[in-house]
Amino acid sequence: MLYAALSAADEPTKVGFIVAKTVGNAVARNLVKRRLREAAAATVRQNPAGLNIVVRALPVSAGSCWPELVKDYQNACLKTLDRLAAGRVAAPDKEGNNTP
Repeated sequence: MLYAALSAADEPTKVGFIVAKTVGNAVARNLVKRRLREAAAATVRQNPAGLNIVVRALPVSAGSCWPELVKDYQNACLKTLDRLAAGRVAAPDKEGNNTP
């Protein structure tokens, strides 16, 4: 699952991860988190500012291979960013006010 929100256009993009114990033991959770962090690096390179993204790893992610995990991440990211862009009215400034 992936959630995204707009931040001020001059703020750097931030990505956070939620990897619960339901994903697996500590080794499995850290592996999933490292893989997701690497997959998210491409998103940050493409969108260096203006986004806050949260990735919630589901239990099946522990059994996913690298190409499958990247594909799932990219699909979720594209869908979420498309929805965000379609509903984009204005980005909030540093005080949280929407500016046109």
